[in-house]
Amino acid sequence: MNALGMLAMTALLGVPAGAALLLVLVPGYRLGARLNVGATLLSLLAALSLFGARPEANAYLRVDDFNLYLIVLNNLVSFTTSLFSASYIAHELESGRLTPQYLRFYHAMYQALIFAMNLALLANNIGLLWVAIELATLITVLMVGLYRTRAALEAAWKYFILGSLGIALALFGTILVYLAAQPVIGQGLPAMAWDQLLAHAAAFDPALLNLAFVFLLLGYGTKAGLVPLHAWLPDAHAEGPTPISAVLSGLLLNVALYAVLRFKMLMSANPAALAPGPLMIILGLLSLLFAALMLYRRGDIKRLFAYSSIEHMGIITFAFGMGGPLANFAGLLHMAMHSLTKSAIFFTVGHIAQARGTQRISTIRGLTTTHPALGWGLVAGVLAIAGLPPFGVFTSEFLVVSSTFARQPLLALLLVLGLLLAFGTLLWRLHGMAFGESQGANTPVRSSSLPLLLHLGLVLVAGIWLPEPLVRWFQHVAALLG
Repeated sequence: MNALGMLAMTALLGVPAGAALLLVLVPGYRLGARLNVGATLLSLLAALSLFGARPEANAYLRVDDFNLYLIVLNNLVSFTTSLFSASYIAHELESGRLTPQYLRFYHAMYQALIFAMNLALLANNIGLLWVAIELATLITVLMVGLYRTRAALEAAWKYFILGSLGIALALFGTILVYLAAQPVIGQGLPAMAWDQLLAHAAAFDPALLNLAFVFLLLGYGTKAGLVPLHAWLPDAHAEGPTPISAVLSGLLLNVALYAVLRFKMLMSANPAALAPGPLMIILGLLSLLFAALMLYRRGDIKRLFAYSSIEHMGIITFAFGMGGPLANFAGLLHMAMHSLTKSAIFFTVGHIAQARGTQRISTIRGLTTTHPALGWGLVAGVLAIAGLPPFGVFTSEFLVVSSTFARQPLLALLLVLGLLLAFGTLLWRLHGMAFGESQGANTPVRSSSLPLLLHLGLVLVAGIWLPEPLVRWFQHVAALLG
């Protein structure tokens, strides 16, 4: 079983890395798209196989209950996004918005991004985690600027500058954690391994841990799109290719928050260290309220849902900041529900922008009449992300709110205020786009409905019924998070 698990873990890194090298040499888009889909499918199968065969941890890599959940989610969304990408990018080529010259390395970069995210999730070394997230940042910077327009290049540079700031803060925090561990564990790799750090965290210098967590929260919080270091995210979503928007919102934000949660576990294991919860609650509430207000001012459909991603990362951060079995359970569930729902929305939004030739909300009207599949897909996605039952987002938000009301009623009022503001804006925008009077040109687009149906189907099922093994699994991970 260990051999099978080691093979699966190796495949999670080797398949996307090998595919990236192979796709650099593939000249045509169609063949590249097929190879891209095939590679992501193999990575998904490798992730699923870890349920039955889990490898032993080593100095660099490990699989546990926490990261296994995110590894499977990461590779599922990567696979479905590759299906969406095949039809979306093909249309961009036909329309002339992208040229083969600019697309030469697109699929190779996509696989390299999957490799970087898988490496970050599998890392048993805090230095390797930092390297993997930095690699993912650099790859997405290149992909955001793919259109080579002035706005796209500006968005890529903004992402690069703010991302570099965040990763520098995270690096300093990582060094401080190593300095705190060194007197207890000794020099070298053991003082950077998660399993060793968790086992000895109670003996670390709390002052160093406190300072480290502040830098780590701000550094990786930048990557998670938390206010006030969020400014890169709306531009990156609006100007980059829509498949990258789906990956950013559905996956990369989760990977950055995963890093924060790993370090939160270290803080919780040291009774003399600063409680990480209040800092996360403040950043989470600030992100939620700010994004909810900013939603009212968005005129670009991709920017609208970019701010929705900031809102939901705020909710997740708030939930984990509250801590405890119920709030942590809700945070884990909301990570999955947001990833599946928001990526499904971007699948729809990408083809809507192609069909209408614009991302301006004011000119996107009457979709349920002109493009019924896209229009009703958008309706379902927005109702889900707005938190209406019976979708899974309602379940996770209800658990966050009920847990907060039981412990901190005043915080719960602020939480509900942010949720209601965002809810009202999204339904207001949805009404015009889906049911308003049609305006402008309508271009037929070829789209695959499978990714959208799969994601929204899973979110719907999760809102109605969660399998008992999944519930027990989430409860166990919630207990680990403190």
